[in-house]
Amino acid sequence: QVQLVESGGDFVQPGGSLRLSCVGSAAIFNIYNMGWYRQAPGKERELVSNIVSGGRTHYADSVKGRFTISIDNPKNTVSLQMNSLKPEDTAVYYCNAQYGSISFWGQGTQVTVSS
Repeated sequence: QVQLVESGGDFVQPGGSLRLSCVGSAAIFNIYNMGWYRQAPGKERELVSNIVSGGRTHYADSVKGRFTISIDNPKNTVSLQMNSLKPEDTAVYYCNAQYGSISFWGQGTQVTVSS
């Protein structure tokens, strides 16, 4: 089965930057829709950003202009560059791969934005 492993989460002050990475165990990123979700304590999981196989991207309104999703197919890696971080960005961030009814999830990486 495909495995996704996230990394890059950390404690950062408001206004700082982090880059999250998700490495897959198989070369599927060219056909699966890839996305980043996050879930803050006591809140619902929400879509942060996704990218389809054709390269088209989507961002939640709350992160537009601050976050950038990208894929490195040869390395089976999807990344999320996060700039101008805010306290409300604090959450566990999850990598997702979706194709029809098939979905894979990583275990998550913690991002904490606080002064």
